Amino acid sequence: MYSEPMPTATMIHTNGIELEVFQAGHGGVPIVLCHGWPELAYSWRYQIPALVSAGYHCIVPNQRGYGGSSKPSDVNAYDIHHLTDDQNGLLDALGIDRAIYVGHDWGAIMLWQHTLLNPDRVIGLANMSVPFKAREPSEPVAFWEKALGEDFYLVHFNRYPEIAARSFETDPKRVLTNLYRTKHWLDDKSLQPDGYSIVRSAETDNQRGELMLSEKDLMVFVDAFEQGGFVAPCNWYRNFTRNWETMGHVKQIIELPCLMLYGDYDMVPKVDMTHTVLDLEINNLACGHWIQQEEPEQTNQILLDWLQRKIQPLLSL
Repeated sequence: MYSEPMPTATMIHTNGIELEVFQAGHGGVPIVLCHGWPELAYSWRYQIPALVSAGYHCIVPNQRGYGGSSKPSDVNAYDIHHLTDDQNGLLDALGIDRAIYVGHDWGAIMLWQHTLLNPDRVIGLANMSVPFKAREPSEPVAFWEKALGEDFYLVHFNRYPEIAARSFETDPKRVLTNLYRTKHWLDDKSLQPDGYSIVRSAETDNQRGELMLSEKDLMVFVDAFEQGGFVAPCNWYRNFTRNWETMGHVKQIIELPCLMLYGDYDMVPKVDMTHTVLDLEINNLACGHWIQQEEPEQTNQILLDWLQRKIQPLLSL
């Protein structure tokens, strides 16, 4: 599928930092697209033209720690409250009260929490790859370490953060070439979530599956991570405990209309959200983790259909 060039970026001051933001379709209904790890606003290159053609104002930031956006050195600056306040500040800077949000991977994790914390800023939410999981009764990193071992990537990023980030920085192209692959998680049981090590997978010489990016697209990501590094993006992972501690008072129910897209070959497990996300539609696509890049046409079709049926009627209320 052909993607049009990204819009020209502008730097927007929000929540004490600068975000590099790509916008198109000014004057339309605002929709904010939030990428995951290790990605960029460029991950949404296939969705922007389709959404603009349908009348939406696309607001696509390189999130805190990524691309040309600010990269604070304090690990706590990447906790869920800073990340969600970035979204509030972005809308404030643009003079927007509420927006539709779309997230993938860590963008999805952040936006589930943003919707819990700031439902008055959210019209509706479409997320990909990572479902909503209500707050667990026990601290998550210790639980994962006990259940899955210290080499499990979520544990590894917290216990040995510098090892992971610096390892990735030795050869960003190799790392990203190994990560940006499709339909390989089910081919190799050693890559399943139990004990899965992103570091080991990223460094292998025999990665399975198919690279889902052209060389041109791959180099957009490689260039960005060669310049910006992996430490700041990995800091999002280092706040799981802090987020768990500070979100204990928040009711774990989402009532706004939501859409969830899963990849059948994704390593991220599906979750029953029946009792936590009350107005939810689910779609499964025959792809891996990088849903909107692997299956852009199907993603756009599902997203636009949901927006027309579930969100457009709300805009006239």
